[in-house]
Amino acid sequence: MRKRRTRSHVLADLSANHVERHALLCGFSVERVTHDYGIDLVLTTYNSGGEIENGPIFLQLKATDAPRRRKGGQAIAVSLRRSDLEHWLRELMPIIVVLYDGSAQAAYWLYVQAHFEKQPDFSLSAAGNTVTVHVDCAQVVDETAIRQFARFRDMVLVQIGGVVRHHEYHDHLRRTR
Repeated sequence: MRKRRTRSHVLADLSANHVERHALLCGFSVERVTHDYGIDLVLTTYNSGGEIENGPIFLQLKATDAPRRRKGGQAIAVSLRRSDLEHWLRELMPIIVVLYDGSAQAAYWLYVQAHFEKQPDFSLSAAGNTVTVHVDCAQVVDETAIRQFARFRDMVLVQIGGVVRHHEYHDHLRRTR
């Protein structure tokens, strides 16, 4: 029997293509990670002059044809591996989980670090092998979302006193609105 391309392989490629398309429409670039240790894509952004901006944005892709709808259909349940969360919650740059719904040909996103910062009772040490999160279906992956990911990254750089100076950050906000 010959090797087969399964639906899960197709969905994985469609999810990457979905994010890549919206990033390209923003004038950004995306690198697919060959050796996946919980990160599938690295998003690089550029200013209006085409100059590279500091700080990567990391994306983990999930894909399904049968999303587990919750909260009256307003959210989709996604299981995250504890081992991935251990890495992601120590990462300074934004980690965005993207859930691609193949049946709807749409994708939704969750900013991991921000999500867990809002969970005061969450304890990684008390978590099992997986943690279920609910991705809000209103958070659609499109050009607006891709630009929002860049703003998340810029806010992190400002908070850590990084290379983005305060006036540059506000200039960036005006350009990306």
